Amino acid sequence: MIKRRNLFSCAAALAIALTGAPAFADPAAALAALQETVLSKGPNGETPAAASSISLSEEELQKIRSMNATAAIVMHYGGNDWSQAQISGLSTQFEKMGIKVIAVTDAGFKPEKQVADLETIMAQSPDIIVSIPTDPVATASAFKAAAEAGVQLVFMDNVPAGFTAGNEYVASVSADNYGNGVAAAHLMAKALNEKGEIGIVFHAADFFVTRQRYDAFKATIEADYPNITIAAEQGIGGPDFSGDADRAASAMLTSNPGIDGIWAVWDVPAEGVIAAARANGRDNLVITTIDLGENVAINMAQGGFVYGLGAQRPFDQGVTEAMLAGYGLLDKKAPAFVALPALPVTKETLLDAWQQVYRADATENIQNSMQ
Repeated sequence: MIKRRNLFSCAAALAIALTGAPAFADPAAALAALQETVLSKGPNGETPAAASSISLSEEELQKIRSMNATAAIVMHYGGNDWSQAQISGLSTQFEKMGIKVIAVTDAGFKPEKQVADLETIMAQSPDIIVSIPTDPVATASAFKAAAEAGVQLVFMDNVPAGFTAGNEYVASVSADNYGNGVAAAHLMAKALNEKGEIGIVFHAADFFVTRQRYDAFKATIEADYPNITIAAEQGIGGPDFSGDADRAASAMLTSNPGIDGIWAVWDVPAEGVIAAARANGRDNLVITTIDLGENVAINMAQGGFVYGLGAQRPFDQGVTEAMLAGYGLLDKKAPAFVALPALPVTKETLLDAWQQVYRADATENIQNSMQ
């Protein structure tokens, strides 16, 4: 048998290639290391710059305030805590910069709706658009038109096809989605004592960051944990991500009664997996996911199905995006890709993690659930 301490996963190999960090097979050591580095590269293979490296001097801020600039926030989807935290971070920082937010849109994960949103917003002649493309190909022409009109574009996570930083857009900003996928895998292994059968509910779309999560989770499980078997996988397309995940997980649990855990690609699908576990009487099922939403946090606080997750830092991401928009207004050179490190979360760290993610105390529902 191959000794686990000598086994390097694809995820760990990537960590070495990108950061020089050693590989880990011990879940606790790996989870600690993830908070010190970023494993993801950018949409075009860019090396990440740290969010802490993005700054504006008081003189630069005064120049931006004198411009009386306007901004629009064009979301792919607004119905989760991550999106609302992004909007909050952006709005907070834009206010400090004297930039008026003239529109916030929600495309419901529909490319055609996002294209229509962009066309409507362009009629208002914004100086800045911060967005996350629903589909990198289908929305590219609409974003291209905005760039050609002189709008400063900053992207969250995903970038339109054929776009180059410094040309069509200022920069893209992301969480370490690969690192969060790795975190969710190590948390699953820890909860299962490194053995058992699991299922995977992934995002069946051409979406850069959710693909990173899936690749990282699967690579880490397959290489670092030989006694954990991936028994089933099912993609979901939305827009009813919770309902789709409920149906996918129910099918997995029926076809594979030996499944001990299921990973869901983000918190809203994880809510569907929770519903499936309850409906199928699987009280001991372990769930891990990515994104610290209130509903999965409550389940975790109650000692429910959700053992742990990899969290993004969406409020800080929004602040960083707004500052980079300021770089665009000033014609200040910006890094092509900026990333924030992964944040592994369990019940024991939940309240502190919520503060880090949202820059606010955990909601009353979460705090009451902890008691």
